[in-house]
Amino acid sequence: MKTLVTTLLFSLASAALAADKPYPLDTCIVSGNKLGTMGKVVVRSHEGQEIKFCCKPCVKKFDANPAKYLSRLKK
Repeated sequence: MKTLVTTLLFSLASAALAADKPYPLDTCIVSGNKLGTMGKVVVRSHEGQEIKFCCKPCVKKFDANPAKYLSRLKK
């Protein structure tokens, strides 16, 4: 039973991630740096949108004011 519940939860989480809209930029949404130039790209999901960051500090800045940075996706 425990394995079944774990499998179900994993499947639901995977489906939720797969449903995200792809990130359209090749730069960090916060800093504008080219993705991959600061090390490993950090990928997060925000309200059904995949978001990519050049580094972990940019994630914190995004979390403090998502609307400010999400507007950059519309340009």
